Amino acid sequence: MSNKERYNLPTIDDFFERTHGDYIGRVQKVNINKIINFKDHPFKVKDDAEMDKLVKSINENGVLNPIIVRETKEGNYEIVSGHRRKRATELAELDGIPCIVRDLSDEEAIVLMVDSNLQREEILPSEKAFAYKMKMEAINKQGKRTDLTLAPLEQKYIQNKTSREIIAEENNESREQVRRYIRLTKLIPEILDMVDEKKIAFRPAVEISYLKENEQYMLFNSMKRYDATPSLAQAISMKKQSAEMTLTADKIDEIMGAEKANQIEKFKINMSKLENMLPHNIVTQSQIENFILMCIKEHNQREKQRRNLSR
Repeated sequence: MSNKERYNLPTIDDFFERTHGDYIGRVQKVNINKIINFKDHPFKVKDDAEMDKLVKSINENGVLNPIIVRETKEGNYEIVSGHRRKRATELAELDGIPCIVRDLSDEEAIVLMVDSNLQREEILPSEKAFAYKMKMEAINKQGKRTDLTLAPLEQKYIQNKTSREIIAEENNESREQVRRYIRLTKLIPEILDMVDEKKIAFRPAVEISYLKENEQYMLFNSMKRYDATPSLAQAISMKKQSAEMTLTADKIDEIMGAEKANQIEKFKINMSKLENMLPHNIVTQSQIENFILMCIKEHNQREKQRRNLSR
């Protein structure tokens, strides 16, 4: 028996309200121009190979599963579930798409939007982070209760549990892991993109999220200069110095320039002192090294010419 069955939690099918294989409620074809995306939708919709397959399927068979929308005050329809199908319909150049129009509160809409998308096989860390945060806030808005009533279903979430515990149980995560994911929402976009691209490991990224915004940008620039990302120990060190109000650009460069266990000894340069003197297109460590070598070579050539002229 699943957690949702044990505690009488609503499922995705509850939102569809099916009877005898048919959808109950308002199902209608809506002009694609009247449909807007969910506000702050955290899941990316990519025009990739999978989207091409979906477009081909829609061209051949139409949209087999209606998307779920809710009507706005302006008379448009906000997508709750089905952003990829809506995008594929646009690419297929169809005028309309079948929709199930539901009467949902903001909190109910967020719960359904998050839960329907978390069933996907591949989810980026940033997507999960903002999805968890949105759902936790939706639960917390229910008057500090952990029982989000989904009218007209009148089914409640687990009593006497925090919103984080609810999300953790529903997604087979620990409470601490949910907390870590939500911390990622504190990262600046440039560093969060690096987490999605697997350029920064998850745990160091969580520690980096405790840095102030300006400190994160200093770290981002330092990572570009040194062409390196912080280890967990380095991230924890920066977090500690940030809390103590002692973290500076020089300190970040010192940490990022520190030798790893498997590195050979290097000549260290305080990169922050060179930053304003370098051409704007010289940013990575390898580019900086090549630029310095070129400058040394030109300097040696000029010195050789000077010595020849003085003879």
